[in-house]
Amino acid sequence: MKAVILPAYNKNVLRAMLSLRVEEKELPKPGGDEVLIKTHAAPVNPSDIAFIQGGYNVVKTLPVAPGFEGSGIITDAGENARKLIGKKVSAFVQADRDGTWAGYFIAHKDDLIVLKDAMDLDQASCFTVNPFTAYALMEIALFSKGRAIIQNAAGGQVASFIRMMAGEQNMEVINIVRKPEVADRLKQEGTTHVLVQNEETFEEELNALAKELNAATAFDAVGGELTGIMFNALGNDAELVVYGGLSNKPATEINTMDVIFRNKIISGFNLIDWKKELSKPDFEEISEKLQDKFIEGVYRTDISKSVTPDNIVSGLKSYLGHMSDGKILIKP
Repeated sequence: MKAVILPAYNKNVLRAMLSLRVEEKELPKPGGDEVLIKTHAAPVNPSDIAFIQGGYNVVKTLPVAPGFEGSGIITDAGENARKLIGKKVSAFVQADRDGTWAGYFIAHKDDLIVLKDAMDLDQASCFTVNPFTAYALMEIALFSKGRAIIQNAAGGQVASFIRMMAGEQNMEVINIVRKPEVADRLKQEGTTHVLVQNEETFEEELNALAKELNAATAFDAVGGELTGIMFNALGNDAELVVYGGLSNKPATEINTMDVIFRNKIISGFNLIDWKKELSKPDFEEISEKLQDKFIEGVYRTDISKSVTPDNIVSGLKSYLGHMSDGKILIKP
């Protein structure tokens, strides 16, 4: 099988990308609780970019095939997972071995989502992370006293799902983006309350909107000074949830008096920890609800294009330059 191989970590993202090579490898053999999946598609996520730079919380023995998320068909299985052969699945894998950027990959049976027949496999390749992250974050917002959410990285996929889910709950969303062209795209799609963070009146507009709409929850995927700006715009008894660090900068500009006297908090969200707290029936119920939304066309991940392993470098460059345009899928 063909696999994209990372020979070494490199903090310079361009050098990390250019070091990637394609190799022919033997098919891996699944252990007792494992399955072998013939890859249909594997997306490129921000976590993958951080991984090849050595900046992610998962570190593997190198050389290795990157990729944490993917979809496909189970073609082989260990003795404790034989009943899964032939199933369509979406998987999220972080074990110390080759990931999903390959023709086949190994997954533990507990790291699978068995898909309904009508679930599209392109959409399924991006299913295990972003939709569930948005679902879990929305649970936090629904427990708040407010009726509005502030979110940055609003041109991204998680933010898109949050808008969809917030609309179903009649909640407003204040959307923060970096680039005016992304703001224009969102407005053309019908999105309201779109702010560009580099504009001179940004903080003034954000504070006014947060007060007008009674924003009590903020979702931060970026970090840096924007964390503090969003936090400071929230009212009393509010919560800012950090679920990403796209800026690679520490959170700053936080008004400490708000923490002390206005009962405002900053928390972190980790999808894996959230899933561990759920019972298996509860997670399966959420998965089925989300799959139905995808099958009905209510929810959808934007996919900009697909590339083969041989074109991985150009695909990654395209993704980094146009992340708001949608996912890049790697298809063997």
